[in-house]
Amino acid sequence: MVVVPSTFAYIDAMDIDKMTLNAWHDDPANWKLGIFYFNKEDTRLFPPKRFGIGWTINFANPNSILSLLALTALIIAVVEWIR
Repeated sequence: MVVVPSTFAYIDAMDIDKMTLNAWHDDPANWKLGIFYFNKEDTRLFPPKRFGIGWTINFANPNSILSLLALTALIIAVVEWIR
């Protein structure tokens, strides 16, 4: 009996967290110019896009910017290597 209530409490905590993430995502104040996601409270590197399918970068997270720069450098290196 003790395990079941703790399991439900864990599921409720996950739902609250998901609700918070959805609230941040839907808040227009977290979208600069309507397309750039900027939320210091959100620790995700790549949150879902506001419209359409895919992900965008959380420009408030320094690790996201480093990931973008590393990906860009990798793409440039591969393109140069193929030439």
